[in-house]
Amino acid sequence: MPKRTDLQTILILGSGPIQIGQAAEFDYSGTQALKALKGEGYRVVLVNSNPATIMTDPDLADATYLEPLTTEFVERVIALEKPDALLPTLGGQTALNLAMDLHEQGVLEKYGVELIGAGVEAIKKGEDRELFQAAMAKIGVETARGRMVHSMDEAVEYQKEIGLPIVIRPSFTLGGTGGGIAHTYEEFLDITEGGLRDSPVTSVLLEESILGWKEYELEVMRDTADTVIIITSIENFDPMGVHTGDSITVAPAQTLSDVEYQRLRDQSLAIIREIGVATGGSNIQFAVNPDNGRVIVIEMNPRVSRSSALASKATGFPIAKIAALLAVGYHLDELPNDITRVTPASFEPSIDYVVTKIPRFAFEKFPGTSDHLGTQMRSVGEVMAVGRTFKESLQKALRSTESDTRGLYAQMSVDDLRALLYPNPRRLEALIELLRRGETREQLFEATRIDPWFLGQLHEIVAAESEILDLGPIREWKYEYWREVKRLGFSDARIGEIVGLSELDVRAIRKAARATPVYKTVDTCAAEFEAHTPYHYSTYEWEDEVTATDKPKVVILGSGPNRIGQGVEFDYATVHAVWALQDLGYETIMVNSNPETVSTDYDTADRLYFEPLTFEDVMNIVEHEKPIGVIVQLGGQTPLKLAARLEAAGAPIIGTSPATIDEAEDRASFNALCERLGIPQPRGLVAQNAGEAQELAARLGFPLMARPSYVLGGRAMRTVRSAEELQTYLDEVYAAVEGQPSILLDQYLEGALELDVDTLCDGHTAVVAGIMEHIEAAGVHSGDSACIIPPVSLSSELTATIKATTERLALELGVKGLMNVQWAIKDGTPYILEANPRASRTVPYVSKAVGHPLAKYAARIAVGQTLEQIGFTETPTPAMYSVKEVHLPFLKFRGVLPILGPEMKSTGESMGIDADPYLAYYRAELGAKSNLPLEGVALLLGEGLDDVAADLTRAGLTVTRTQDGDTLPDLLIDVTGSQLLRTALERGVPIVSTKEGAEWTAKAIAAAQGKELPVKSLQGWLKQ
Repeated sequence: MPKRTDLQTILILGSGPIQIGQAAEFDYSGTQALKALKGEGYRVVLVNSNPATIMTDPDLADATYLEPLTTEFVERVIALEKPDALLPTLGGQTALNLAMDLHEQGVLEKYGVELIGAGVEAIKKGEDRELFQAAMAKIGVETARGRMVHSMDEAVEYQKEIGLPIVIRPSFTLGGTGGGIAHTYEEFLDITEGGLRDSPVTSVLLEESILGWKEYELEVMRDTADTVIIITSIENFDPMGVHTGDSITVAPAQTLSDVEYQRLRDQSLAIIREIGVATGGSNIQFAVNPDNGRVIVIEMNPRVSRSSALASKATGFPIAKIAALLAVGYHLDELPNDITRVTPASFEPSIDYVVTKIPRFAFEKFPGTSDHLGTQMRSVGEVMAVGRTFKESLQKALRSTESDTRGLYAQMSVDDLRALLYPNPRRLEALIELLRRGETREQLFEATRIDPWFLGQLHEIVAAESEILDLGPIREWKYEYWREVKRLGFSDARIGEIVGLSELDVRAIRKAARATPVYKTVDTCAAEFEAHTPYHYSTYEWEDEVTATDKPKVVILGSGPNRIGQGVEFDYATVHAVWALQDLGYETIMVNSNPETVSTDYDTADRLYFEPLTFEDVMNIVEHEKPIGVIVQLGGQTPLKLAARLEAAGAPIIGTSPATIDEAEDRASFNALCERLGIPQPRGLVAQNAGEAQELAARLGFPLMARPSYVLGGRAMRTVRSAEELQTYLDEVYAAVEGQPSILLDQYLEGALELDVDTLCDGHTAVVAGIMEHIEAAGVHSGDSACIIPPVSLSSELTATIKATTERLALELGVKGLMNVQWAIKDGTPYILEANPRASRTVPYVSKAVGHPLAKYAARIAVGQTLEQIGFTETPTPAMYSVKEVHLPFLKFRGVLPILGPEMKSTGESMGIDADPYLAYYRAELGAKSNLPLEGVALLLGEGLDDVAADLTRAGLTVTRTQDGDTLPDLLIDVTGSQLLRTALERGVPIVSTKEGAEWTAKAIAAAQGKELPVKSLQGWLKQ
């Protein structure tokens, strides 16, 4: 069936701010869909509040609305754009829930908008636990014994019947939010109450516990001709009880027999047909009892999911792209396979390698919370690695996580290691170390219920470590020895640890033996047909499938796994670099290990290497491809940490030099530079060790800001107010931060106004691109502060000073590309806090606020263009205000007070644009899902809030200074960090955590009263 011609305009909903459970994978899926539908000639309209993504680039959709994902704002877009259809399956749970709200409120019917991809009934049956259970019973597919409840009374009654442990699954929530496994009656009451509160339909499913069962996922796709294919199977390394987003997973499934796989396959086909997903992808999760083979279906997602991104990257099959094309009428057999160009999309992918995914966690950002993994997802990112065997892909994935902790576990006692066998982020390393200490697979299976096959694979890796020493002196190894060792996934660094040599020594010996990797191509068909898409991974075999071309080429290093402080905004920067360099005629080569992102789409760069971002793996690619340049400044701290070693090994680093980066990142050298240039800094001193830090602190006096060199996202930065606090801090930082960094201690400028300034420099000319005024006071990390462009509080004189000094600093440092500088204004004096001569997390936001693609400009500078050639010679003057607000993940980390400080904790951001700065802030708050009330009761805590009270009163809110113990207010404004703050957050009450934020919130509410908030596309705003 050809594409539908009765549709002209299609509306796509994004997923809003990056958050735990809904992250960069939906930037990937949305971007793929936008490109596919535009390629078919449809007019595509996008609504999304997230400025950090490629998806919201003005060049992708025909009209992009950076607006809150609420029924009110989306209805306005619908009224303006008059779409014929809405595709809701590509923006995660946010888009799906919003589409259902638009349907139930009659908006879609009112404007004649058709829901495509998944109908209302399919969404209800897939997402509503009760309806799903009934549907499964109808087709004879077993589900866990359970009951849907809508109140605590119902829950308590059913718990008595089913006993403990019990699983609590709220309906229509994201990443298992609000759910969990209760082992005690007290836990049951606590989790169930929270689940009912978090479920938008106030219902939770109470289920029998299936802890310890094996878990599998099948990624399924269907078209309107009822052709159904399985994209891949995915097996969880961790048994049931750990959310699949937090589990190590492997594709294809490793421990299923063919008979068992066919059983799951048959059930998947029956499920997608019964649920009624007419077109597109669905993810179906199964549990299998290893004792008797009993199979139950856990749940399905009638949409593109987090696992869809992994399945796409694992197989090369573009699930989101195909799902979008199926939604407009195509059949699978009518769509070509982009990789083979001879097989249709109806061919089920077949792979001749193994893919391993390992999650990345951020518990260090939330001290005091339990790291026990359960049914509520808490990982902030993930890595993927490809190898010919599970052992090879696992070891490549481990080094991709950038958390080399081998030495830490080697020093632990057996008892301490055994204590880490509960589900937690450290369990894999503990298992490996226990096997080194002689623990048996049987003992570890009894403790963890991890399948014996996986434990056997870990045992083989450990056994190989001993066998390496039996191969004789490493300098005498034959090529065959190297090949077998490297095929197990051992890095040069690990081999060096085993034989007592440095990584560089091992590398030199290996190269002398001509033991270098070959590169294979991901082809979707197990090499049955030739692959035309350059999507590669390394291994150690005889045949190399990748031949370097003679074209001038540039390698761009990605940012690895998403984490707090280094997220999708760096993917945005690297993808923009690819596009800019392609436009200039360069062949682009992307290296990254993150399966969620646009940068690892097979059709983004000219060549994609899905490899760990380590010195060894990157240098292997550089030596294979022989590029004219390597760009390290756009992928965050991950590639920056490699820059000096790569350069020393002969890699041609272009753009800002590693020496410049080092001068700015090292606190002592940067302080000396600022002193020489006469740039005011907070009074500070640099300590090289803990003892010196205490001496210098006594000279400076408290409070102090303590910050190590070479960190991202404020990692290990803290405000310390006493010698005792400083000592605690020093003990923690030297234990947690790699190496022994120098520590800068400087005066804490309490209550200062903070600024972020992004600048471009070509080595001869520097131009400030944007000045961001923070809404929170100095002391809150810039990544956690709301901010506004252009600033509203700076005088013209201060603005000129900041601009001139920043540009001078960039020139003095010799920056060739982007630089971010942070300033604090105290008593009218600007003090420089730090400078980062690289792309910062603010680049996408500033680019969209000022209408200039700054990362593209930085890439063009790196290959020799000047700002004059680019046409960027003056600081832009935006006609509208753009506010960035953040999304904070405190709900995922119980027991942690939501208090902001110098260490970044936010996972994503939203953006609001308006001619009124306070309405721009209001829109940004809505986009970050902080629904500021326009009426109700505001509770004020703390001193100095008279002006806030007056603004709120004028806005029509009732203001009280006293706390009602039983009733929470509609708005809580807090400057003291009280216990009520946490309670309010858990109950969904909007919160402002600083006096400055309180004033902005009050003015935003007042501005929104009686004002019609216009809806304007990003394209329309950029044309002004």
